[in-house]
Amino acid sequence: MTGTALSGRVVEYERVCVHELFERRAAAAPDAVAVRLGERELTYRQLDEHANRLAHALRARSVSRESLVGVRLDRTPEMIVALVATLKAGATYVPLDPAFPRARLERILADCAPPVVLSADAVDAAALAAYPATRPEPAGDPFDASIYVVYTSGSTGAPKGVELTVDNLLNLISWHQWAFSVTPADRASHLAGLGFDAAVWEIWPYLTAGASISLVDESVRASPALLWQWLIDEKITIAFVPTPLAEPLIAAARPADMALRHLLTGGDTLHTFPRPGLPFTVVNNYGPAECAVVATSGAVPPQAGTLDLPTIGWPISNVQIHVLDGRGEPVPQGKQGEIHVGGAGVGRGYRNCPELTAERFVADRFSAEPGRRLYRTGDLGCRLPNGAIAFRGRIDSQVRVRGQRVELDEIASTLNRHPLIAASAVVVRGDAPADQRLVAYVVPPAGCAPTAEELRDFLASLLPDFMIPTSFVRLPSLPMTTNGKLDKRALPEPAPDNALEQVGYRAPATPAETSLASIIADVLAIERIGADDNFFLIGGHSLLGTQVVLRAREAFGVELMLRHLFEAQTVANLAAVIEKLLREKVEAMSEDEASRWVAA
Repeated sequence: MTGTALSGRVVEYERVCVHELFERRAAAAPDAVAVRLGERELTYRQLDEHANRLAHALRARSVSRESLVGVRLDRTPEMIVALVATLKAGATYVPLDPAFPRARLERILADCAPPVVLSADAVDAAALAAYPATRPEPAGDPFDASIYVVYTSGSTGAPKGVELTVDNLLNLISWHQWAFSVTPADRASHLAGLGFDAAVWEIWPYLTAGASISLVDESVRASPALLWQWLIDEKITIAFVPTPLAEPLIAAARPADMALRHLLTGGDTLHTFPRPGLPFTVVNNYGPAECAVVATSGAVPPQAGTLDLPTIGWPISNVQIHVLDGRGEPVPQGKQGEIHVGGAGVGRGYRNCPELTAERFVADRFSAEPGRRLYRTGDLGCRLPNGAIAFRGRIDSQVRVRGQRVELDEIASTLNRHPLIAASAVVVRGDAPADQRLVAYVVPPAGCAPTAEELRDFLASLLPDFMIPTSFVRLPSLPMTTNGKLDKRALPEPAPDNALEQVGYRAPATPAETSLASIIADVLAIERIGADDNFFLIGGHSLLGTQVVLRAREAFGVELMLRHLFEAQTVANLAAVIEKLLREKVEAMSEDEASRWVAA
């Protein structure tokens, strides 16, 4: 440990080109299965020979060390062939996920301008038959050379290319194989989008260990139930599943006759703890693309009755984590600061972005080794007494709702403790301060149907009222981006057809409820409004809410505010607020004023 840094174990790893590690495995067990997709299989010999032919074809196109090769292929054995071949040719691959929008792919291609882009036609076996199946001559092995460039989006939304080196990847491979005891007997899954840096993690540690990789079909990938069955049927022993998809798997998992040893997750904030007795370990991982996929990792223990989130674990091998304040000074244990990553995982920087590279990749003044740099993640965290890191969100994503600072992950974490919730996400809807409200998106287990009142009451017993969502939207699964994160833009607006059911209809009982229900029914053009109906779940929003408030002011003669409607939400609750304001108004009057007011 240097100063107050948290350091992973310091270990030497063999410095051999990644494709050479693969070639050793192909020579040792040529008939072992390397890649499978359904009934299709490629042995190590077949993968090696196909990749050799394609590498020769790339060399014929003048591809060499540091040349960029775009790989635009679906999740197929041909994709794996293209990646191995690019490394054999000594080049750097740029993953181009076919699922990316056309405009994004065009921006990436314009930025990196690869001389070659591999598509399905380019890796067709017949097209490559003219090239030799023998290994091409090595292109040299400088370990500071780039090995892949993955594009990620920042606050501007524009994709920026992160350059990672051979050495960065070798450290990741070495740590992963040690941490999860990877052997040739393992069967690993590959379901991340090719443009997501986790795909790097799903491929190279296994091909260089002699294990096999099973590719997940798109029809299975987005369904927790289908994916769970696929993991069992495929006898997967180590699987990576992005957090939004992993949470319902963890919640629904039961001890079963399955081969899975480790369920690895990451890419977003994990809110769910596993239950005791699961036959596999849940491992939470954290790492920006700029630091070779994983910077910290830790097994998540079974834990119940806590509002804490699972930690993001400890630094991996040869990586250091610093939690620093705005002046770049270490913060005390338990205090919040920005996470900085140092050590073997830190990449080269951003392609064609020297200013941004200088801003985010800064000199590591804690290291005695010249030239070492820290990556400023922009993420907040704190060091816990056991040395683990607690993730505290993004520096640039502090959320305030009607003047109150709200931790959205805390709400989601609490929701996930409810037995009828498998996964959840909470976002803020509305642009103007008066229109802002919390909306919870929930994924109940199959066959379960919680009501909005159940969830609201559950949260109210654990959280302050300003953290209780206004609306609860039911979804079959949380939408994900191609990079494995929650796709907030794909979350639908709350509407009657997606809202969790309310309790049964209850007619307005008091004069205030009856009058208020009539006003809301008229504003929303709805025939019948119940006393427990939620204004925002039956089509209301801030503009219509303003009309309700103005008409209620006129009808009741009280200073009702829009915030009262946001807080009350239902007819009964808002009627109670109005009755309270009426009592306060009468109590503030003299006896003569009160008599005249009542008579009027």
